[in-house]
Amino acid sequence: MLAHMNLSVHLAAVRNLLVDPAWKEEDLGVPLPDSTHACSMCLPTWDSVIGYEEGREKVTRRLRTGYPRFFKHPSVERLFENAEAELAADGERVMVLPTKTSAQRAHRWLERKAEAAIRSTSYNGLQALVFPEKAKQLADLYWRFTGEIVSSRQAQNFLDGELREGSKSHLLSRAVAKMNGGKEENTFIFSSGISAGLAALRSLPGVREGKKTLQIEFPYVDSLKIQEHFGHGVVYLNEASGESFDEALKRIRAGEFAGVFCEVPSNPLLRTIDLKRTAEACRFSRTPLILDDSAAGPLNVDVLPFADILTSSLTKWVSGTGDVMAGALTVRDDSPLAGELLESIAEDSAECAPLYIGDAEVLLSNLKGYSARNKEVNDNALALVNFLEAHPAVASVWHPSLKQKENYDLIKRKQGGYGGLLSIILAQPKKAPKVYDSLKLSKGPSFGTPFTLVCPYTLLAHYDELSWTEDCGVPANLIRISVGTEPVETIIQAFEEALG
Repeated sequence: MLAHMNLSVHLAAVRNLLVDPAWKEEDLGVPLPDSTHACSMCLPTWDSVIGYEEGREKVTRRLRTGYPRFFKHPSVERLFENAEAELAADGERVMVLPTKTSAQRAHRWLERKAEAAIRSTSYNGLQALVFPEKAKQLADLYWRFTGEIVSSRQAQNFLDGELREGSKSHLLSRAVAKMNGGKEENTFIFSSGISAGLAALRSLPGVREGKKTLQIEFPYVDSLKIQEHFGHGVVYLNEASGESFDEALKRIRAGEFAGVFCEVPSNPLLRTIDLKRTAEACRFSRTPLILDDSAAGPLNVDVLPFADILTSSLTKWVSGTGDVMAGALTVRDDSPLAGELLESIAEDSAECAPLYIGDAEVLLSNLKGYSARNKEVNDNALALVNFLEAHPAVASVWHPSLKQKENYDLIKRKQGGYGGLLSIILAQPKKAPKVYDSLKLSKGPSFGTPFTLVCPYTLLAHYDELSWTEDCGVPANLIRISVGTEPVETIIQAFEEALG
């Protein structure tokens, strides 16, 4: 009954944003979707995005929610404050974590990085880490990079004295395995997509031997960060083509790397590497290949046959509502490395980053509509791509139907499509702020919501390293579009007006 009531509330909120998008100045900070547990918030103007990145009070004070790894939900903040009042001395702060294992790992990492004494203790069914004020920024980074966090639903239940035990992750494992072609017993559910990626990294035998990993193609920002912070360094190949790609394949075949990471397609450039050549090189040297299908979603691409480990952010297209965060990881059953990888990954899923039962229930409700949403999004995105490709104000469009299409077509499912994520650059890039500000569609970070969601991706993900992203071919004025299920005429009209 609870899950049914939650779903009714979510659908009502979604319908509201489909017909009344959050795009105006007065919408700054409103949750996207209009839910207590929304994973995004409205940043309606270019200036508000910059203000958010720079921590300007006029922007931050209006934020009611945000992406859970970057923004502490009000319920999470209250949980931390209550724990501090009970456990902390003057000059100390507290971070609450879901399990003893997650607290132990955070303890070791924070103590080493902060070079300060940290203590941990149980806290009424959760775990608390107590640390000096000077380590606060590092603790926030750990929360962000690992995704092994207390969710807003878990925090709210705790505050209400209704913290729940148990798990429904086995039901999600079954559903995800059915979508990606894996085995249920080899599929694990995590509290976030990034925690699934981190579990993959921890499982690699080569990491324990001190080897670096290889990242192929420009990745989502924190996919690279976890390899830097929790591995032994990362070698980065910006574009999988030409002599540099050939050289990388030689180094893989020589067994140089602990593992090879790649998003298929990549985000935000939506490029697809030659998976056949990459997988062959990895298998030759028994180097684990870790692929992520989040940008297009498991109903569009069949990636697992090439991977040793497949990760997915269930927060995005699979949930399709934007009100719950989760991740999944599947080990390919016939991978020669499966036995070595599974034990470590299973422990991480159960003991370090389990998905809270309340979140699992919402996700199980949300994914029932995934197949229908996916078809609508695929069709709408292709129509929008065709419109933008022909528009004189648009210089470049990135979408799997346009970039390295022959590589994408090799993994596209028979009933799948090219996905709802695309990026554009204007013919006059300096006009991007004006176009963004006037766009009458919901604007904010994340993707995969049923309503169209637009953001200046590079500013949001890489504000402190824009010169580096430019060198990587990812312009500062890039606008990323997550296409929704509105009537396609509505989406195209919004862009036509803004570009005009």
